[in-house]
Amino acid sequence: MYSHVLISTDGSEVAQKGVEHGLSLAKALGAKVTLITVTERFPVYARGVGLEYAMSQPMTAEYATGQKEAANAALAAAKQLADRLGISTEDLHVPDAHPADAIIEAARSRNCSLIVMASHGRRGLGRLLLGSTTSEVLAESPVPVLVVR
Repeated sequence: MYSHVLISTDGSEVAQKGVEHGLSLAKALGAKVTLITVTERFPVYARGVGLEYAMSQPMTAEYATGQKEAANAALAAAKQLADRLGISTEDLHVPDAHPADAIIEAARSRNCSLIVMASHGRRGLGRLLLGSTTSEVLAESPVPVLVVR
């Protein structure tokens, strides 16, 4: 049924539940697994009409280094669980991207048959203000999405 599972993680406790569920499902199905984490672009804020506030090169380099370290940690935690379960994985870090777009593009380009991801389960104003990567993926995904809470 599902031959290639894309499992998304941001390294959080909630995301780890999705990783655990996705890996267990993939093992039961004998499916190929790709683990993905996405780090966002350096935020640029407007200062006045039409002007952008540019951060210094050392600051952007420090940000990029921190994002890469966070991505490596998130993937390492997921990979550790996969290794314990005897599942080989392909690991993917997509830097400087909008998470939902990157997850959907990875699913398309790698011919995944299922996306597994966790949801924080926010509702109301919290969801409106914070947005929901899971909701965006659900709305745009070309393949089924399994949401773990």
